[in-house]
Amino acid sequence: MALKFWRQRRRRPPSRRLLRPWQAPLALVLLINAAALGYRITQGWDWGDCYWMVLITLSTLGFSDPHTQVLNGAGRTVTALSLIGGLVVVQFTIQALLGLSESGYFRRLRERRYLRWLSTMQNHVILCGYGRIGREIGEQLTREGVPFLVVEMDPERRQAAEDRGLPVLMADATLDETLLEAGIHRCRSLVAALSSNAANLYVVLSARGLAPQCRLIARSDSEEAERKLRLAGADQVVSPYVSGGRTMAATALRPLAVTFMDLLAGSDCEVEEFRLSDNSEDLGDLAGASLAEVQLGRRTGAMVLAILPPTTDGPRDGPRHLIANPGSDVCLAPGQMLVVMGSKDQLDRVSQLLGPALIGVEHMAG
Repeated sequence: MALKFWRQRRRRPPSRRLLRPWQAPLALVLLINAAALGYRITQGWDWGDCYWMVLITLSTLGFSDPHTQVLNGAGRTVTALSLIGGLVVVQFTIQALLGLSESGYFRRLRERRYLRWLSTMQNHVILCGYGRIGREIGEQLTREGVPFLVVEMDPERRQAAEDRGLPVLMADATLDETLLEAGIHRCRSLVAALSSNAANLYVVLSARGLAPQCRLIARSDSEEAERKLRLAGADQVVSPYVSGGRTMAATALRPLAVTFMDLLAGSDCEVEEFRLSDNSEDLGDLAGASLAEVQLGRRTGAMVLAILPPTTDGPRDGPRHLIANPGSDVCLAPGQMLVVMGSKDQLDRVSQLLGPALIGVEHMAG
């Protein structure tokens, strides 16, 4: 389902533009009721006879009806006014109804429904760009069952996403208005996978300015672009060429490890990042407690793969020393990020165990 927004200024608000084609039908309804009321007052008929008289009058097909033979002067006046008004109103009503499709009324109606649906999306991923990289990302998100919205301007790529049954916002992802319509304040993350480094840079700049807490992942084709994207506020920058080269090298050097990761991606196991609060008061008894004291593995069944220590300058300050396969003596501290593997139920128990100390959970593909 596609949505194309026309961003030209218009004098009338959208609600008035949608109501305008129905002005003639509404006038016809008012005319019918006014004429029926006129017959009710002048002739004293019941409402059924009044509306029947209006029907045969406006259609000009029923003047052999007995009701027309007993009209008094006031009733004839009502009939004459109904005929004059009906000739004008009925004509405009027919023209308005026939012109609804040609004027794009139903398309605008679908756009408004789509906008309302977009406003209900929560905790979704905004995927900017549906090229070769975007399609792979979309396939992975679909397999993981993560809701996401594709933002694409190219008609062919938009059609390709629609053919896969994906929701598409046909708009320019570099514009603030587009990101707001896509739900930048309600999403879990944004992926800038456009083919141009400059376009991805614009997307990251706009998104970071609108939603400082949003997780941003961007694609780059060079080291210079990666550096600029990180300066613009990207949490993670991925180069398809670098990632592909590392995967091929890992396959050549450690084939069993790569096979294990492929098996993990197709299993029920998931890997998630649990970010702890920077405030030690939120951690409570967990602050300074070791993994052995917390007994996270025994109480939840999940496995802590790594711990990323906090920094004083923010999460995008650069690489930090990762504690891989942490021992039982490693202590929890404010601002840490725990990389945990387990089933969905086990990871849910980890969230419950951490409680108020937890400020964010990010899913990682196996």
